Amino acid sequence: MTDIHQETQPRGDQHSRRRNWRELLASTEIDTRLAGMVGVLAVIWVAFHILSGGDFLTSRNLWNLSVQSTSIAIMATGMVLIIVSRNIDLSVGSLLGFLGYVMAMVQTRWIPDTFGLGFGQWYTWIVAIAVGVALGALLGAVQGSVIAYGGVPAFIVTLGGFLVWRGLIFRMGEQGQTLSPLDETFRLVGGGPNGSLGEWKSWVFGALGCVATCATIWFSRRRRKRYDLALRPLPVDVGIAVFGCAVILLGVAYVGVG
Repeated sequence: MTDIHQETQPRGDQHSRRRNWRELLASTEIDTRLAGMVGVLAVIWVAFHILSGGDFLTSRNLWNLSVQSTSIAIMATGMVLIIVSRNIDLSVGSLLGFLGYVMAMVQTRWIPDTFGLGFGQWYTWIVAIAVGVALGALLGAVQGSVIAYGGVPAFIVTLGGFLVWRGLIFRMGEQGQTLSPLDETFRLVGGGPNGSLGEWKSWVFGALGCVATCATIWFSRRRRKRYDLALRPLPVDVGIAVFGCAVILLGVAYVGVG
C-alpha cells in the first residue's frame, strides 16, 4: 500500500500543476491560436535572418516590409468583413491598382495638363486622395448593390470587376506606363524613403502607443467591473501592459530610430 501511495503522489502533483497552469493561462484570456501564429512568424523571421546572412531582421528591411505591407493590411481589414458574411471579393487587388493609377493621373496629367493649373500645387495631394476615396466608395457601392439587391453572386460580380478594373488601367491613355513625378506630400502619406517620422517624433508615437495600450486595458477592466463580469487577475493585466509597452518601445528603437 505504501508503494502504491508513493507512486500515485507524484502523478497527483503533476496533474495539479498542469491544472494550475491551464487555469492561469485561461485567466489571462490570451488567444492561444493568435499567440501560436505569432510564435510561428517569429520562427520564420529568425530562419530568414539566418539564411540571408543577417540581412532580414535589420531596421532598413523591417521598415521596407512595413511600408510595402500597409496596403495589404488595409485591404485585409475590409476583406475580413466580406468573408465573415460568406462572400468573396476577387476584385480588391485590381481595384486598388485602378484607384492608385487614377490618383497618379490626377497629379501628373489631369490637374497640370487637362485643367492647366500647373504641377506642384499645394492642393494636389488633397484632390488626389479625395478622388481616390470617393471613386473607391462609389465603385464599392455599385458592386455591393448588384450583389445585395440584384441577387448576383459575389463571385461573379467581383470576377467581372477584377477584369474590368485591371483592363481600365491599360485603357486610360498611358498603356500601363509609370506616371511621375508624384506630389511630394502625397509620397509622404504613403511612406516611401523619406516618409519616416524622425527620431523624436517616433519616440512620441511610441509613448502614445504605450498610453493607448494601458488605457485600453484599464477601460476594459473598468467596463467588466461595471457589468459584474469576471476580472483578470491584476498582476496579469499589469504584465500584459508592461509587455505591450516593451514591444512598442523596442520596435521604435529598432525600426523607427535604428
